Amino acid sequence: MARLRTASLSLTALTIALAATPVLADSSLIAGTDVLRTWNLVVLGDLTSSSEVEGRTFVGGDLNGNSSNYQIQPIPASSTGTPGLTVVGNVNGGAKNLNNGSGAIVGGNVTSGLNLNGAAQTVLVGGSISNTNVNNNTVTSSLATSNASFSQDLTQQKSLIETSMTGLSHTMSTQAANSQLAISGNRGTFNAQPDASGVAVFNITAADLDKIGEIQFNLNGADTAIVNVSGSAVTLNDNFLGGTQNLGQHVIWNFPDAKNLSLTTAWGGSVLAPLAAATTANYIQGSAVFGSLTQNGEMHIGTYTGGYNPAPSDPGTSSGGGSTSSSGGSNAVPEPGMLGMLAIALGALVFWRRRRVAA
Repeated sequence: MARLRTASLSLTALTIALAATPVLADSSLIAGTDVLRTWNLVVLGDLTSSSEVEGRTFVGGDLNGNSSNYQIQPIPASSTGTPGLTVVGNVNGGAKNLNNGSGAIVGGNVTSGLNLNGAAQTVLVGGSISNTNVNNNTVTSSLATSNASFSQDLTQQKSLIETSMTGLSHTMSTQAANSQLAISGNRGTFNAQPDASGVAVFNITAADLDKIGEIQFNLNGADTAIVNVSGSAVTLNDNFLGGTQNLGQHVIWNFPDAKNLSLTTAWGGSVLAPLAAATTANYIQGSAVFGSLTQNGEMHIGTYTGGYNPAPSDPGTSSGGGSTSSSGGSNAVPEPGMLGMLAIALGALVFWRRRRVAA
């Protein structure tokens, strides 16, 4: 009996220890709303660009197109060491300009060449790099051959961003509206009525958005205003009364169903459209996440700074709105191996308890 009791207590301690263990595969990986806080532009697939990004850029596929510019504004260094440009695939086309000491990490080859402007930069490349003057910069290539974890880490970060952005978009879309869009003539006014956590939620359709040509926000102290827009094809062509300043930090436009998204006017607010093939012809002031992007308009800083951190939700279900928190921590993503160990420990605990009762 004492032996059974000891085994039961040991398994209980193991279960508690596993439950308390952090479930991020790597503490440097970025997920959830921290993605919006870290990067000015995130493209899960390929990015074809002839424009510029003021903040940091993440590209899950290839970076193509004519000459384009990255981190053109001096911004504070990332606490995770995130460079100004991260590309999981290859960098092709015209030369890419890296500014303000941004640095870059590229998983594949750099055939376009890089112009490294401003303060000394560090560039890490998995494959080969050409047409780049090193000068006082640190440029290291062939890392995928010499370091097996180099490509694995990039792929893991891409997978985590893709999963968490799809999940975040779904979670937002399940939130019940607590604020309303008022349409008067050509003007649409978003009157925020934030809850105790400072979150205001609007649920509208793409048709509602098409009805208006001028947008005005009354945030009324909201930390985060979520605008869920349903519809598979979306055109963003409205003007913003009072300009776009300060909207990206607090407003998130969520397009959970959008497969195609076209932007023709300057847009205020961060944009979350992880399934969309997007085209921009004017600037966005805020963070933005797209499935793929043809970028002909600039990305301006004013990235998301709100404290919204929803409880994780399964994109395959519609279980209702998740709870919110005003804390600014990372969104933890369960590691399958850890959950499996926890399940085994719980199963063993039940088995030993049944044996003890039988004895």
